[in-house]
Amino acid sequence: MQNRRDFLKQASLLLAGGMVAPQLLSSCGGGSAAAAGSGKHIGLQLYSLREMVKDDGIQKVIEAVAKMGYTHVETASYDNGKIYGMQPSEFKKLVNDNGLKCTSAHVNQSYSKENEAEVMMWWDKCVEAHNELGCKYMVMPMLTINNNTTMDDMKNYCDYLTAIGLKTAAASIAFGYHNHAFEFETVIDGKMVYDIMLDTVSKNHVFFQMDVYWVKMGGQDPVRYLKERPAQFKNIHIKDEKEIGASGFMDFQPIFEQMKANNVKDWYVEVEQYTNNNPQESVKQSFDFLDKAAYVY
Repeated sequence: MQNRRDFLKQASLLLAGGMVAPQLLSSCGGGSAAAAGSGKHIGLQLYSLREMVKDDGIQKVIEAVAKMGYTHVETASYDNGKIYGMQPSEFKKLVNDNGLKCTSAHVNQSYSKENEAEVMMWWDKCVEAHNELGCKYMVMPMLTINNNTTMDDMKNYCDYLTAIGLKTAAASIAFGYHNHAFEFETVIDGKMVYDIMLDTVSKNHVFFQMDVYWVKMGGQDPVRYLKERPAQFKNIHIKDEKEIGASGFMDFQPIFEQMKANNVKDWYVEVEQYTNNNPQESVKQSFDFLDKAAYVY
């Protein structure tokens, strides 16, 4: 099955010119979730159930997520002012009626200097929709970075991120960037791309949504980053190779302990691959693992 990194790399051609179909890129009460009785603030990135969204529709997905016990969601679909094909207010009502909150959204748009004005108009409409949705965060799921990327390219990327962050800040929405492994594997002028980004963006307008699994896959320690740069990580993706806790590769306890020390309030499970090719069961298994873990808050 195609993983999220490959999916997004195919869809996002940043600085290569041309616009990308936005619906490809987006990697918001008190009923069912409260009934689960968890008491923990466990969120889900809805990309985890992308096939179920396609087959059964977003309403069935939201109902299933609420019954599992999740408390909040992060979206993965935006196109021309609509969230999962719905008006933002309609989607918000669907989520809230099922005892959930939509707190974050993944959105992206390609960019070049030649189409800068058009891209920024796209972001204006996108911010308006997510403000109506009531999101706290908007997150860019990735950039196209490779061994041909230069330091000047990185400065342009960071300026682009900062410009978007200025727009979202005007709507009281925090704007962030979500990492994969390549930001740690790509080195420019002796410095990892991720560190270049952390140092170059406006820290007042761009935060980083750490995907802890991809940090590990990139050969780095997520806890070290959380300790060294606590102000730059406002929310977190909790991820494993497949279901949370199943691989033995990830040691989640020190990650959660540092998240709590940093007062990180929002985090989201993301499941990209599934042991038995059953996304719903894998997402439920991930919730159950975290719900039982004493260190999870």
